Amino acid sequence: MENNAALIAQCEERAKQWLSPAFDEETRKAVQAMLDNEDKTELIDAFYRDLEFGTGGLRGIMGAGTNRMNIYIVGMATQGFANYILKAFPGRTDLSVVVGHDCRNNGRLFAETVANIFSANGIKAYLFESLRPTPEISFAIRQLGAQAGVNVTASHNPKEYNGYKAYWDDGAQVLSPHDKGIIDEVNKVTIADVKFEGNKDLIEIIGGEMDVDYLKAVKEAMVDQEVILRQKDLNIVYSPLHGTGRVIIPAALRTWGFQNIHVVPEQMVIDGNFPTVVSPNPENSEAMTLGMKLGTKLNADLVIASDPDADRLAIVCRNNKGEWEILNGNQTAMMFSWYIITNKKKLGQLKGNEFMVKTIVTSELIAKIAKKNGVELFDEYTGFKWIAYRIRVNEGVKKYIGGGEESFGFLPFDKVRDKDSPASICLICEIAAWAKDNGKTLYDLLMDIYAEYGFSREFTVNVVKPGKTGADEIKQMMVDFRKNPPTELGGSQIVLWKDFESLEARKADGSVEKIDMPATSNVLQWFCDDDTKVSVRPSGTEPKIKFYIEVKDPSFKCAGCYDRCMNAAAEKIEAIKQSLNLG
Repeated sequence: MENNAALIAQCEERAKQWLSPAFDEETRKAVQAMLDNEDKTELIDAFYRDLEFGTGGLRGIMGAGTNRMNIYIVGMATQGFANYILKAFPGRTDLSVVVGHDCRNNGRLFAETVANIFSANGIKAYLFESLRPTPEISFAIRQLGAQAGVNVTASHNPKEYNGYKAYWDDGAQVLSPHDKGIIDEVNKVTIADVKFEGNKDLIEIIGGEMDVDYLKAVKEAMVDQEVILRQKDLNIVYSPLHGTGRVIIPAALRTWGFQNIHVVPEQMVIDGNFPTVVSPNPENSEAMTLGMKLGTKLNADLVIASDPDADRLAIVCRNNKGEWEILNGNQTAMMFSWYIITNKKKLGQLKGNEFMVKTIVTSELIAKIAKKNGVELFDEYTGFKWIAYRIRVNEGVKKYIGGGEESFGFLPFDKVRDKDSPASICLICEIAAWAKDNGKTLYDLLMDIYAEYGFSREFTVNVVKPGKTGADEIKQMMVDFRKNPPTELGGSQIVLWKDFESLEARKADGSVEKIDMPATSNVLQWFCDDDTKVSVRPSGTEPKIKFYIEVKDPSFKCAGCYDRCMNAAAEKIEAIKQSLNLG
């Protein structure tokens, strides 16, 4: 109880600082109400810590307080970012940044605050006129030759959240050394340091012209125009889930040649409260309910959606029973990789210097597809900034033709350096058109890929451990796995142990090899004699540890095997969970 009293006293002291004239009246009233409330839960949650500016920026619940997303926390982050940019480019008088936002509540307010602060620091801000997809922000940074960018978005988080993604001059989210440098500068800033008063001469509103340039660039992801022209009436249902894809994605589909596009009307409404879904996350099947309903009514060929900031996509196709089936992120990435490689090869578009990228937790079938077709594949850490890193390293030497991760993100061209759902959605519709041209569905195509490259089922287990005690437990779990690594998983013998913190790979015979990666990461991987793979990593943004399980079944021969293999894989996954005490 004493500890609790000390915590309340500490939070009250911090909160009282927010009653000064440096904060607006609405904020002061909200803080005073927390102080006056006998129940101190809200006060503690709002003030027990500072909302941390991490390697990807900020993300948190909106409201007054040091642990909340509000103009003051956004302001201090931006002032720190501006200070870092000025240090990183000394003597430059033509510095500029791109600022965008998605559909979330307070998005416009935060974006205008960001633009004002950059301009007050002598840095030109290109501010989008209204909400735009995350990939278009990345594209605009490169197109305008800006030194950095900020996108105000909390991606697919619940409605209470907003966030702040920091980008560097290549259009990718910041990596070392810039991420640490920005964090150091942000941590030095106090509210008194923030220059909130903008310089109107250094703020330029952008929009339509950038949309045109971006749509033109998206067409570079197209593989085969002819197949689209033959199947221009492909019946497509699309939902933006109340977000930023609502204008740009139907427009992109039309520029590619698709003419039969239907939108989910209830979800075309821009609304940061996301009224038609429990969570605006395309990974959740519930978010696709309205789309599938309309797809059934219109007898659509496929149903697609983008998340609120339109960097990720979801794809629903009909299975061999005619029922809607949602493809998971691994299946999506695999299908993109297969189509890009095999059809570019058929059309003579591969010159021999092409490469693809996946993340280390994404399906190994993609590696098999690339290897069999002679295309180089790079394995990078989780997070699209690492895919962007590989594109940057190979720029001018090798040709990037696609990259993706298991969490529903793909990038099929290199003018953008983040996940890109407008380009990916257009490409999946091209793939559906190609399948239809060959008397098949996307589901049939998936079965064909499994038949040629082997069946794989992936499953992610999220173990949530909230609070400080939870963080300590997660830390201890990783220590224990390193001290006493498992030798078997669900009855399969482990033959290779990879530790990305020490960058060492140990084989069953005891031999050790160095792993070539651009940095270390707190990730463990285990590979078994039957190609079972398990990856373990603590989340960088949430209080949880993630286990990515991948199991194979060599007995898959055709679509008739799918249900049997899926069920057998589910049993194997349960056995692996037992081996790891995941319950």
